[in-house]
Amino acid sequence: MPEEPTPAEARTPDEERRRRLRAARLLGDVVPVTTRDETAEGWGERDRSRDDELRRDVPPHHGG
Repeated sequence: MPEEPTPAEARTPDEERRRRLRAARLLGDVVPVTTRDETAEGWGERDRSRDDELRRDVPPHHGG
């Protein structure tokens, strides 16, 4: 039968460090290092809707 986990406040700093290292090894990077908010991606660009694309693609015989 598995042991009951030790409450966080009862762990020594060394136990906590080992627990975090094991979790990182098992789970990998769960949280990205850089989020989209921290990059220049999307800044100053206008979001284009599907309507804009459809208006550009209207055939000439449909008027404009």
